[in-house]
Amino acid sequence: MTSPRDLDRPARPLTARPLSRGDLRLLVLSLLADQPRHGYELIQLISDMFVRVYTPSAGSIYPVLAQFEAAGWVGAVEEGGRKRYALSALGQAELEAQRDEVDAAVHRVRDSARTITKANLPPSVRDALRELKHALGLCHGRWQDDNAAAVAEALREAAARIRAQGR
Repeated sequence: MTSPRDLDRPARPLTARPLSRGDLRLLVLSLLADQPRHGYELIQLISDMFVRVYTPSAGSIYPVLAQFEAAGWVGAVEEGGRKRYALSALGQAELEAQRDEVDAAVHRVRDSARTITKANLPPSVRDALRELKHALGLCHGRWQDDNAAAVAEALREAAARIRAQGR
């Protein structure tokens, strides 16, 4: 039987780098554009993207934030012993100047996270997911409203049961 502690570890080691060179900087820039954040919050958000199979270290996040602060791209406000980083006007301009690179990095990160997450699914779950995708594809766009609603509800129920088991 699998213990809850075992579920925190990848089922198998990562075979590819989760982030391409420079993607962490671009991802942090993108996440700070959404709203001001603490360094720890950035670590958790990125970890959640990878379903905790990959978590960036504080030693990789905080130097990026320090570089951004030195460049004037972010301002930091001390809150209860922690810094909250907010994108400055200069940082916003940098984000816009690198918009294509940022968008491409976010896309690569999502693809990498999806690939790593799938690779770490138990084989039985991966096979069942493949069967589900095949069954959905058999409809070839010929969905009736009532059928679509029933399938959507079944998927929501399955998701809720999976989330409940993960707690």
